[in-house]
Amino acid sequence: MHYIPGSMNASPRGPHTLDKNWWRKTGQLMLELRAIYLACRDRRVRWYTKAPAVCLVGYAFSPIDLIPDPIPVLGQLDDLVLIPLGIVLIRTTIPERVLAEYRQKAMECTFRPDTNVATAVIIALWLLTLGVSIAILVRVVGN
Repeated sequence: MHYIPGSMNASPRGPHTLDKNWWRKTGQLMLELRAIYLACRDRRVRWYTKAPAVCLVGYAFSPIDLIPDPIPVLGQLDDLVLIPLGIVLIRTTIPERVLAEYRQKAMECTFRPDTNVATAVIIALWLLTLGVSIAILVRVVGN
């Protein structure tokens, strides 16, 4: 295959380089999510780290998204922004040696957190948000 500037194969390394990099980075994100999930069960991780970490892992593995995937661009954008941003923020609050230990454990095992629990948590958060929004709307309209 020849390099043709401006074509779909515009990479001199080949047309599938983007796909390989994409899957490699996705695998790294999944590894980090598994390591964070495992680290949340450790006593050395503070509660104020565990709370957002559990929400992030639940959101990442839940079949319910903040913005549904069928909505063009925005449906995928929330996953492409929220999950990596959440990982970066949570990683800064977990001690590095703890995270390194659980990264190693995450590489050694293949598991997926219980999506039923994650789905229930996400649905509960949505219902809570809906209830608070309705209460605020009733107060604003009522005055």
